[in-house]
Amino acid sequence: MAQKHIKRVVLAYSGGLDTSIILKWLQTTYGCEVVTFTADLGQGEELAPAREKALLMGIKPEHIFIEDLREEFVRDYVFPMFRANAQYEGLYLLGTSIARPLIAKKQIEIARKVGADAVSHGATGKGNDQVRFELGYYALEPDIKVIAPWREWEYKSRESLIAFAEAHQIPIAKDKRGEAPFSVDANLLHSSSEGKVLEDPWAEPPEYVHMRTIAPQDAPDKVTEIAIDFEKGDPVAVDGVKLSPAALLTKLNELGRANGIGRLDLVENRFVGMKSRGVYETPGGTILLQAHRGIESITLDRGAAHLKDELMPKYAEIIYNGFWFSPEREMLQALIDRSQQKVTGRVRLKLYKGNVSVTGRQSPFSLYDQDLVTFEEGAVAYDHLDAAGFIKLNALRLRTLAKRDAKTAKTGKG
Repeated sequence: MAQKHIKRVVLAYSGGLDTSIILKWLQTTYGCEVVTFTADLGQGEELAPAREKALLMGIKPEHIFIEDLREEFVRDYVFPMFRANAQYEGLYLLGTSIARPLIAKKQIEIARKVGADAVSHGATGKGNDQVRFELGYYALEPDIKVIAPWREWEYKSRESLIAFAEAHQIPIAKDKRGEAPFSVDANLLHSSSEGKVLEDPWAEPPEYVHMRTIAPQDAPDKVTEIAIDFEKGDPVAVDGVKLSPAALLTKLNELGRANGIGRLDLVENRFVGMKSRGVYETPGGTILLQAHRGIESITLDRGAAHLKDELMPKYAEIIYNGFWFSPEREMLQALIDRSQQKVTGRVRLKLYKGNVSVTGRQSPFSLYDQDLVTFEEGAVAYDHLDAAGFIKLNALRLRTLAKRDAKTAKTGKG
């Protein structure tokens, strides 16, 4: 049913067929003015056609927003997440999850600027993205009206959507008339592919699904050696060349792509309750994760490092579920950022046929003491005899348990 009180809505608009259909549906169903917002997150697509298509569909020039968010995306979202070494369910580097709060934030900012009373997105009613977008909206603008067309309209098939597009003279590319073999989301951190040919978890993904990496077996029969410099937990240079956050991730993506690095075939647990199979490619992020762990290995105290690893699954789950703007994520971020104050130095890595290996690490704040670990004579900071008391104290409870069990075994009690 049309909501006649909606006067103006900000739509997350890609310029593709689905969001163009949504644009027209908003106009016809709600009778409202539509403002489009297109985010450049490094998805690798030309965004000028989105402006042209919006104009063609009657959007005022002053109501078409296209923003290059690549630097902000990497600096304020990707890098803070990588300080935590975040991986959902131990594997997924959260490439889609981390992009949604930034898009939601910008939509709310634009809504305030143009006096909109609603925002809209193109996420389906079965996926996680609807949750991520809307949690972001409500966290930033509690009383905003959210329009989610896929949960509202009556269209149940691709054919019915195509018919709507034709009826409203929305241009349809030839390759969009048939059923897409899989759906894709991409940004500077990763690409993800889901659905259709990937729905059977036993079926191997066709090679054409992969768009960010060459197959590891086709990568060069030659090692690529690189060095990454870190300052307070964030990468700042590759091979001694200082780069901006987005430029640095782009460089690592190129290196990862050429060496077949960063592919992941995963069946994951969605926040909405179902399992889904996705094929992810995160070439630069995979390199960055190993490098960051490498520099942490010599700069973080054992207690701090182990606590971070214990908290990481919770932090990753918070981001995956869409709670970037929650107090618990901000609390964990403060702890993580505090741990990174001396995570500074250089890591050397070898890239080879899908593999990333750390081969060296150095830091002005290193906790690695060669005098302590050497097998050679002469170390004075560690007395081997101290280990006996240390071991006996730690063994006390084990010895007590063993004596009790031996006693009960003799008496036959217990």
